[in-house]
Amino acid sequence: MAEEIRQSRRYWIWAGLAVVLVAVFFISRQFTEDSIPVHAAVVTRTTLRSTSSTNGLVEPVRNYAFYAPLATSVLQIPVHEGELVKAGQLLMQLDATNARARVASATSGLRSAQASLDALRNGGSLADQQRLASDLQRAELNQQQAQSEFQALSKLQATGAASASEVAASRQRQLLAAQAVHALEQRQSRPYAPIELERAEAAVHDAQAALDAARSVLAQTAVVAPVAGTVYAVNVDPSDYVMEGKLLLQMADLSHERVRAYFDEPDIGRLAVGQPIRIVWDAHPGREWHGHITQLPSTIVSYGTRNVGEVLVSVDDPQDGLLPQTHVTVTVTTDSEANVLTVPREALHSESGKPYVFRIVNGRLVHTIVTTGTINLTEASITSGLHEGDVVATGALTDLALEDNDPVKVVR
Repeated sequence: MAEEIRQSRRYWIWAGLAVVLVAVFFISRQFTEDSIPVHAAVVTRTTLRSTSSTNGLVEPVRNYAFYAPLATSVLQIPVHEGELVKAGQLLMQLDATNARARVASATSGLRSAQASLDALRNGGSLADQQRLASDLQRAELNQQQAQSEFQALSKLQATGAASASEVAASRQRQLLAAQAVHALEQRQSRPYAPIELERAEAAVHDAQAALDAARSVLAQTAVVAPVAGTVYAVNVDPSDYVMEGKLLLQMADLSHERVRAYFDEPDIGRLAVGQPIRIVWDAHPGREWHGHITQLPSTIVSYGTRNVGEVLVSVDDPQDGLLPQTHVTVTVTTDSEANVLTVPREALHSESGKPYVFRIVNGRLVHTIVTTGTINLTEASITSGLHEGDVVATGALTDLALEDNDPVKVVR
């Protein structure tokens, strides 16, 4: 009996020692296991905005560009770049000698065409009318002679002094003479065919158009401000010889400007009329202007190596200092969510199309499935799976891949 008691004690002693050894093993392993250094972030509530940035060009809402209407020289430029001008003020004077010559030539051409038309409508010129009257008198005389000859031969045929063939030939001459008289009388009443009148009228219209064009060119040799505004570009100097079509000068009302923004093709589907725009210009660091989209692109165009859509942006702020033809950066807010849970975008992972994060709980990673909302370049909104104040890993400081239940050490 005493022996059995001793053996039972030994058994329980050894069992207790085994339990202690196992506990020591696991405890020591927990304390000796290497922790992965990671960066972490706290889940917070904020307003999340999704944005897209691109380049743009400032331009006046209504620009006035003036081009040389013909090859000529510049006589004077009474204004300078940056000058405010009034409507009707002379901006530039070109040499109008050739333009006046064109007007004179076109005027002469119109008068000639109009005279030809008037002559047709009145039966032709005086010389034509006199020639026609003379031809008609001669034809009538020939007709009378043919008639007399025919009558005389007819009487001679009755006495047998003239043959039937002579009478027939005389009759034919009489008929031809009558036809000639009739034709000249018709020409006198309607001297020209309708198609000839149409050609003459068309010639008058062409001559009038040529005169109008010549007068327009002459008027453009004096460059005048159509509205009040600012001369912001002068492309020539006095005494320069300019070819037809050369850009001379540009002006606009610079209190009304817009931005033509060039958005890449993949971003266009996220754009909508009315979306807010922020505009910055490197020439004025720290300053920004605000506007909104007024017109979406109607087609895709090539812009250097990019395929872009041209978006028109209205500038809502006072536009002082924002010069035309300057290159700016525009940022559009395509989506906005207020008071949402957010995590840094680098904390977000995906597996089989399902997003997840690694929460840090008691020094270990916890694989947590989440549902996302708006995502921008730096942050992602979380609609389910996390709570405010949760801590998530944003990345390891080593090459080790993060896995569920890994021990970690947050490095600030």
